[in-house]
Amino acid sequence: MPLLGVLGVSISNSSENQKRIALGITLINFIISLVLWGQFDSSYNGFQFVQEFTTVSFCHLHVGIDGISLWFVLLTTFLIPMCLLASWESITVFVREFVIAFLVLETLLIGVFVVLDLLLFYIAFESVLIPMFLVIGVWGSRERKIHAAYYFFLFTLLGSLFMLLAVLVLYFSAGSSDYIVLATADLTETRQRAVWLGIFLAFAVKVPILPFYVWLPYAHTEAPIGGSIILAGILLKLAGYGFLRFSIGILPDASAYFTPLVYALSVISIIYSSFTTLRQFDLKSIVAYSSIGHINVVNLGIFSNTIQGIEGSILLMLAHGIVSPALFICVTILYDRHHTRVLKYYRGMVLNMPVYTVFFFVFTLANIATPLSANFVGEFMTFTGGFQQNPVLTILGALSIVLSAAYSIWLFNRVSFGASSVYLTPVGDINRREFMLLLPLLFLTLLIGIFPNFLLEPLHLSVSNLLHPCITPGLGPRGPYLPLRR
Repeated sequence: MPLLGVLGVSISNSSENQKRIALGITLINFIISLVLWGQFDSSYNGFQFVQEFTTVSFCHLHVGIDGISLWFVLLTTFLIPMCLLASWESITVFVREFVIAFLVLETLLIGVFVVLDLLLFYIAFESVLIPMFLVIGVWGSRERKIHAAYYFFLFTLLGSLFMLLAVLVLYFSAGSSDYIVLATADLTETRQRAVWLGIFLAFAVKVPILPFYVWLPYAHTEAPIGGSIILAGILLKLAGYGFLRFSIGILPDASAYFTPLVYALSVISIIYSSFTTLRQFDLKSIVAYSSIGHINVVNLGIFSNTIQGIEGSILLMLAHGIVSPALFICVTILYDRHHTRVLKYYRGMVLNMPVYTVFFFVFTLANIATPLSANFVGEFMTFTGGFQQNPVLTILGALSIVLSAAYSIWLFNRVSFGASSVYLTPVGDINRREFMLLLPLLFLTLLIGIFPNFLLEPLHLSVSNLLHPCITPGLGPRGPYLPLRR
């Protein structure tokens, strides 16, 4: 569907029509993903909607979804229209190229989550860099956008070279790069650990884990609002999905061996990024650095080797994919009106923008993971699972609860309360487009926080199968395939 949108945008000469075509196509794609969710069988153990399109000597196009990848596909198709709507008025040059970049990006991201071949996963995983490099470098907001685009591109590309070596080692060891074959391949202990380290280096840059975090604040602060939404909402989740699908799914022994290393690096990243967030004065930098801490909390759940921890980490990734884009939209609303992101210039926004302040307040509470928010359920389950794996490091990682409250409340109080700033001209409240952008995000944040079971139910069998793979004769290494239902 997004590629059909590329064709429609290419033949249109009006920038407004190009935006409408792209938005319409992405909304249709979101509706199709909802149909996919409706047809998904939560009681079935295995990949569903499996298709194999072609076969070549080294890989084949093998796609399918389970309870884990289903939610990431839905998150992708939900956020891409948000990116286009958020950029509706701010992007005025190279509009055709901008919307094509996001349509291609949606295709590649869906590919990342549905392919069941490690080599194709690597190709889609790396191809995402190209449209994001253009989005940051061409439509970035400030003069250092080129510098930020190269930081983003080179850091992630360099880390992924180790993953390419790991893919080649797996291919020559098992004779295939198919996920189902690799999940049952008999690898030596030394080879498992070497391959795990190669994959970990690629994903550590994407999380990012200290000391590979340098590119993230640059990319977030210089990217346009659409780029920031997709960076925070989807791209930071690629590493978590990769850890679940390949590190734990294919290399469980090596994952258990390196779990103390992951826990130590994640706890250091949580504490360091939280204290660094307290020192920031750029509004976007504050939200960007806070994302580092939250995503490293996810790592504690992924490597907890417990069902509660893994399900909590997935739930926290989805919650962060909703709340963090909402905070970036809130920051951009202020920037569009006052053309500055320096925190010291803002004060007393509640006097002129009461509706905006209510939205900002609720998303700030969600970012702290207060009860009734999606983040609360995710963090509670994540820390529960992590405590069973390593109580000491999990308690240290739980300091993020206090530290996130510190910088989030400080940010909200500084922006919203006090006398009106003498540096800024009073402006009106949010408009209808901005209201309709924030409302669905607010609704989902509260819905998942109050009724998380609708999201957790499809995860149970997939996560159980990930931790305890079953090999049944004639049914496949991780349960039976469910063919595409027509």
